[in-house]
Amino acid sequence: MDLVLLFEVHQPLRIKPITDIPPGGFEGNPLELFNWDLNKVIFDRIAANVYVKASKIILELLRGIEEFKVTYSISGIALELMRRWAPEAIEILANIAATGKAEFMAQTYYHSLAWFIDVDEFKEQVVEQAKLVEELLGYKPMAAENTEFIYNNDVACTLYNMGFKATVTEGVEWVPGFRGANYVYEAYGCPMRVLTRNYRLSDDIGFRFSLRTWDQYPLTADKYASWIASSQGDVILVALDYETFGEHHKPDSGIYEFLRWLPRELLKRGVSFSTVSEASLKHKPRGVLDVPPWASISWADERDLSAWLGNEVQRLSLERLRSLYMYAKALGGEILRAWRLLSMSDHFYYQATKTGPAGEVHSYFNPYLSPYKAQLVYHIALWILAEHVVKVARENYCSFLDRFKAYDRYCYHVTVEGRVLKACSLRELIELLRKLPENIVEDHLRKGYVDRWAREVLLAEDGLEYVKSKCSIDVGS
Repeated sequence: MDLVLLFEVHQPLRIKPITDIPPGGFEGNPLELFNWDLNKVIFDRIAANVYVKASKIILELLRGIEEFKVTYSISGIALELMRRWAPEAIEILANIAATGKAEFMAQTYYHSLAWFIDVDEFKEQVVEQAKLVEELLGYKPMAAENTEFIYNNDVACTLYNMGFKATVTEGVEWVPGFRGANYVYEAYGCPMRVLTRNYRLSDDIGFRFSLRTWDQYPLTADKYASWIASSQGDVILVALDYETFGEHHKPDSGIYEFLRWLPRELLKRGVSFSTVSEASLKHKPRGVLDVPPWASISWADERDLSAWLGNEVQRLSLERLRSLYMYAKALGGEILRAWRLLSMSDHFYYQATKTGPAGEVHSYFNPYLSPYKAQLVYHIALWILAEHVVKVARENYCSFLDRFKAYDRYCYHVTVEGRVLKACSLRELIELLRKLPENIVEDHLRKGYVDRWAREVLLAEDGLEYVKSKCSIDVGS
């Protein structure tokens, strides 16, 4: 039996309490929407207890136990914050990488929902995070995952086509081809190797370690190691939030001692250690996982997408974020950076209105104390970003138009003899108007269709006249 220990490392950025800001009352850089003072206070505490103390324990184990190995998946924003506020943590992680017994996976830089916005944006964030891992830790990622283990066939094959050979997701019983969590699988549609998380054994540490009402409390290293050793299969993936060690379970819970003794207890029982890439290549796939996009899975709550997109407000939030992406991409700079920070999955997680055990977990992480306040704060933040988009776009309007291209649903559509023609940018609009029959062009101009599209999509303050005056372009008489 191989054991893969995977630590997920990410730090969310909380938005300021902006619910009382009047219309037009926020005129600064959209990056100032984030509560940097609070974020630093929380980060400093977690850095001391987890990114430094827990990492030192891991480094000691790697140096002292020849057979011990681990895997990390660290968001780009977490690495960025460590570099800024806890350089010691980066140094320890670099030393961990230097042992040659730790793997560092790629993931979305902003731990975001980029996959549901734009596939190219998703790939760009993964590449950006992988570059930062290589720059700071001297390790080039060979395996990759999507945020929060969000997975389907397309995610797996997209990562495979990017050059990654292994990925991870949740062990979900209802997935076609699934024979149990403790095996290596192949993705449907491409030869990507897939490890599936054993959520029961993972949650025994992640959620139940400090739970005094649990019938297995206290959880000791020897007890847990015996569970691992008696499990059936080829490889067990135990994947945990890194904050398990010192934040979710406080130092006085005994979690550090558990971490120190676990490798020794496992080795006593004949359990070996592997990284994600090693285990995925070492063991033969036992089946093909078929997870179509409409049945995507994750490691949260009911192991679907409901933690982030389970209610109507969350879905509206995603659609609003998606509508701003085409502008953020065209403008770049601080606006694209702000958009990407707002694409973090955490903002959607806080908006969940769940009850029961899942609701308790959401409440534990929610800095706004209420999902409804989280929803309001997020929508105000998007509204402020939208206002800033309009302002910046009009400051250098022609340059903006040169780079702007709308999504299909925001393109200008014309039906001619049963065929639907479209224009998604100013250049395409001009070409379309030149090709269309004169009577159709005149009809659209007279009814104000083109003028309205220019105003509502191209951000032209006075419609076509604004475009003409700013850019000296002939878009129709």
